[in-house]
Amino acid sequence: MIIRSINILFLLSVIVSMGACQGTQSKSVEHIKENQAVPPHPRILLLNNEEEKIQIAIKSDSTWRAMHDVIIKECDKLVTKPLVEYELEGRRLLEVSRECRKRLFYLSYAYRTTGQERYLVRAEKELLNVSGFSDWNPSHFLDVAEMTWAVSLSYDWLYDDLSESSRQQIETAIIKLGLEPSFNKEYNFWLAEDNNWNQVCNASMVFGALAIYDKNSSLARKVINRAIESIQLSMKVYEPDGAYPEGYMYWSYGTTFNVYLIDALVKAFESDFGLSKKPGFLKTAGYMTHMVGPSGMNFNYSDGDSKSMLSPVMFWYAGRLNNNTSLISEMNLARNKSDLPWQKDLPAIMIWGAIEGILKIEKPSELIWVGQGKNPVALMRSAWEKNAIYVGLKGGSAYNNHGHMDVGSFVMDALGERWAMDFGSQNYNSLESKGINIWSNSQESQRWQVFRFNNLAHNTLTFDHDFQLVKGHAPIISHTTGETFLSAVTDLTGVYNNHVSNAIRGVAIVSKEYVVIRDEIELSGKTDTLRWNMLTSATVKITGRNKAELIQKNKRLLIEVTEPENAELVTWSTRSPHDYDEPNPGTTFVGFKLKGDLKERIVLEVLLIPVTGHEIQFQKTAPVKEWKNR
Repeated sequence: MIIRSINILFLLSVIVSMGACQGTQSKSVEHIKENQAVPPHPRILLLNNEEEKIQIAIKSDSTWRAMHDVIIKECDKLVTKPLVEYELEGRRLLEVSRECRKRLFYLSYAYRTTGQERYLVRAEKELLNVSGFSDWNPSHFLDVAEMTWAVSLSYDWLYDDLSESSRQQIETAIIKLGLEPSFNKEYNFWLAEDNNWNQVCNASMVFGALAIYDKNSSLARKVINRAIESIQLSMKVYEPDGAYPEGYMYWSYGTTFNVYLIDALVKAFESDFGLSKKPGFLKTAGYMTHMVGPSGMNFNYSDGDSKSMLSPVMFWYAGRLNNNTSLISEMNLARNKSDLPWQKDLPAIMIWGAIEGILKIEKPSELIWVGQGKNPVALMRSAWEKNAIYVGLKGGSAYNNHGHMDVGSFVMDALGERWAMDFGSQNYNSLESKGINIWSNSQESQRWQVFRFNNLAHNTLTFDHDFQLVKGHAPIISHTTGETFLSAVTDLTGVYNNHVSNAIRGVAIVSKEYVVIRDEIELSGKTDTLRWNMLTSATVKITGRNKAELIQKNKRLLIEVTEPENAELVTWSTRSPHDYDEPNPGTTFVGFKLKGDLKERIVLEVLLIPVTGHEIQFQKTAPVKEWKNR
């Protein structure tokens, strides 16, 4: 899904991409040559005889054997399931495409690693079934992309064992239903985008091109060269440090397909044409490593779910960087066998992980990771143990694909639980089906009326019940790395400059024992109310004017407002007045409001204190401008 906006950069990128659509080539970008040969089938991801390395890993390592067994058991269930049907959900065929992608990836892997005929037979039926669809729903091109990816990979892997008639039908579908619609200006706007659509669609078209390269090399080269140019737009979002503006869930989606494209190019042409050297792209493994807290939940800003999922592409990064610390969260997730069957890309772990082998996973040495960019984040923790304190702080802007008005928001873990949380997204079709336009990000967009999307539902500030300014931007302006004072500071002025002349938020983990949230604000005009908000799934008990106790699973977290003196902690309902909003059972807002004649300069300071049973030595918090010297 994308939020589309028109600006100068967009128009320039359209011009570039339209040239690519017509086959024009930028002289600054290397392309595949006219007489460029490719390996025989199979040539995508897993070359001929490489499955033998997977078989060796399965026999020698219980980790890989367990993952392999999950795939085979899923395939044993798939062979008796009904074939997928052409069935739209709203305007999307996407769930059908994704189900097909999982089926064909699993079945093709199972056949190549076991040689059992039933997996080949079922895969061929699946291939012929979707090849017979009238279209793959090009009006929502992600549907075409994922279906093309699935059909192309399976066709390539099973090529030698498919019947000639099946090959011809599948080849025709890849070209007519997949590649050709990608040249239609009505559908290919993603060529000029800088988000996950660009990554997914370009990678999938490259898979299609490589699959039929022998049959139509001219078309294939055009698709591949176009992709090498176009995907550089979406790869710029990793600059400079690897922070991904669309958040954890879409990082996994977009980056996985980006790596599929790079891997496919390397396997076919022994070159990735410089793509992996793009600024921030290899650094982004650090972003993903630090995005998961000790609770096992991720920092789910923007349209994201807090449930962390195994990300196979991290095994590619671990191998590429020769750094297995990036797999610390992945291996924890891999041990949860109940979640593995839901993973559509599980065979990729066997390609990027099992073939290379696996070493004992070491803990990262860094306790804080800071990434600038379109949506800067700071991710810090007191340790890499289960009961550690973890805080994620987000700057940036709502003016990003899948963006929320969550600038300045934070999440917080301690004692193995998530205390300060984020709702994440709402099912898109549930809103679209009621006529809600959620794909515009103008200031007056209907998107911001959705309860979960505006700042009133996030762990940030609100002035006079106003929404944050969409085109404002909050950079991370400083951070400290000392183990006894980990901190980060974001300048929120740009998203509130209709109310403030200056607003900065600092977040710190002090002495590895408690968290400070400190806001220093200078008002620029009359403001009647200022709200400080935190969302939690814990039970909240107000224990004093400025104190509260949060309880979940017999664990406790204390909240204390130390500034201003007149702040009074209260709770608010998380129920929305709109019938189109999803309910939010089991959640509460806790915070305070300042009303009336507000001072020109305001300091807000809140302590979040995990109850561990030992006495904490509290420190007086210095002004935020002094934090960078600690």
